[in-house]
Amino acid sequence: MARLHTTDEVDARDRLAYWNDAVSDAYVHLSCDAPGDDVVGDIRVDSLATLELSRVTATAQRVCRTPSLIARAAEDWFLVSIQTSGVGRIRQDDRTAELHPGDFALYDSTRPYQLDFDGAFQQYVLMLPGPTLRSQLRDAAELTARSVRGSRGAGHLMIEMIRTLAADISVLEPAAAAAVAQSVEHIVVAGLSSLGGAVPEPSAEARREQVRAVARAHLRDPGLTVAVIAAQLHTSVSTLHRAFAGEPCSIAEWIWAQRLDAVRADLCDPTLRHRTISDLAFSWGFVDASHFSRAFRARFGRTAREVRATPRTR
Repeated sequence: MARLHTTDEVDARDRLAYWNDAVSDAYVHLSCDAPGDDVVGDIRVDSLATLELSRVTATAQRVCRTPSLIARAAEDWFLVSIQTSGVGRIRQDDRTAELHPGDFALYDSTRPYQLDFDGAFQQYVLMLPGPTLRSQLRDAAELTARSVRGSRGAGHLMIEMIRTLAADISVLEPAAAAAVAQSVEHIVVAGLSSLGGAVPEPSAEARREQVRAVARAHLRDPGLTVAVIAAQLHTSVSTLHRAFAGEPCSIAEWIWAQRLDAVRADLCDPTLRHRTISDLAFSWGFVDASHFSRAFRARFGRTAREVRATPRTR
């Protein structure tokens, strides 16, 4: 269940105090000041397996993580700010990252940092457990407050995936959520690794996780193809096919299986009895009713009509 903090119903004289409580609840213990001692904004926080994803939209402010605040509680998180509008600056470890829309940067809750926004802005913020990221990223402390540009590579993929994820996070099944969370971690690591030199080529397992995450996010799109996924991941179709070499099914077969499983789940949902079988199939990316019917029977050994007619057992 998402948590929402908003100043919409807060009296102007109380907004800055409210906002201080809101940012500390959404992230870690923080202090905030703002021009005119007033902030207008909202923060929406969603959980995704081991990650937390929030969207913050607000007016100008300065946010600080001080040594005294760090001493209050053992909060070990890496945070990733992904700028979507306005400009933000992240200061940590004697470095400053200036973020423009599409850019992202990392900072560590176990050491002091400062966020500055001179005007209205919006960011997505990822929170990743500190031990998890340190196990995947060598010299993480040297990569804080360094901008990863959103115009290409991992930065571009990150902003597209986060926007899609934010739109669909409430409907992801737990298994899918865990896979997407892991894929997001891989993209963060790839983007930050590029700051130290060449970007390491993802392993075949990491590639497969990325493919599945993108496919799940676009499963209802009838135009989803391996070429579309490759374009989203900024790689070639042949690279993706190589990653799936030796797997039980190809990428296209995996997508079809996911869609068929989703339709079957909908057919067994009593709240969807009013929708036709064709309507459900088309809602999951199928475009040909006859083709769907044959594929469904081949996968489950029964027709879609028979599955819907079977009483559910506890």
